Amino acid sequence: MEWVNTTADTVEAATDEALELLGVTVDEVELEVLEEPQRGLFGRVRGQARVRARLRPAELRQKNDRRRRPKGQKSRGNDRSPSIGSTATATVSDTAEATDAPPASNDRGARGKNDGGSRRRGRGAEKGTAMNNDTSDREPVDPAVVGDAAVAFMDGLVAAFGATATVTLDRDGTELEVRVDGEELGLMVGPGGRTLTAIQDIARVAAQRKLGDHDTHLRIDVAGYRQRRRASLEAFAKKAADKVRETGKAIAIEPMASPDRKVIHDVLSTEDGVGTRSEGEDPNRRVVVFPD
Repeated sequence: MEWVNTTADTVEAATDEALELLGVTVDEVELEVLEEPQRGLFGRVRGQARVRARLRPAELRQKNDRRRRPKGQKSRGNDRSPSIGSTATATVSDTAEATDAPPASNDRGARGKNDGGSRRRGRGAEKGTAMNNDTSDREPVDPAVVGDAAVAFMDGLVAAFGATATVTLDRDGTELEVRVDGEELGLMVGPGGRTLTAIQDIARVAAQRKLGDHDTHLRIDVAGYRQRRRASLEAFAKKAADKVRETGKAIAIEPMASPDRKVIHDVLSTEDGVGTRSEGEDPNRRVVVFPD
């Protein structure tokens, strides 16, 4: 996965910005501090913090370590491909003390009984859903190969969910989007799109474990959820900006997932008279829109 470079007044702020861009938490990334602000005379701070981050290839490092073991030394266990026999879902928090609330997600389609279930890891994956663990040294991976692997992965996942759907790939250079279209796909989206976010994370890790590091950005969309959600968030963000300009007071938006926060930041970055920042810790991290 490619590195993301960010700059801010503090290391913490630069780190937060990198996490926003990647759409993950700090536990899921490799993080390097390239430069720290210097404190000069009378405590004045000079310069800015620069960091870079990328998705953490944890499983890849484990296999590399095993290849370096001396001959005759036994391995402690077998690496397995990620299992998708069970899906990760989470309930949406209703306890936000915010001035305004973003549009609720509209998860259309029939919901399964496990729609609000607890998060668990399945042990047995259907054939074709888990990708091989082949981490030998290779030439740079063609984005088309990554896309084909992701499509195959999602085909298997759709079968594991017992759904009927068509999986297609849109590729623009290193930007890859795999779309799943069909009926009765609400279970693959989940409350607030959390199951879809988990599926996207699993697909990225599976592709990295099979193909090694590759300079692509993979997105997964199911039943057009992300497109509809982005349109709703864009409209909501502009209304919030109008209210801030009208009242001159900051608005704290209800806590939301990192990809949704990124949409708010992106939309309002071109709006005059307002600025945005993120406050709090996940899962209660929120965007604040303030007069600027």
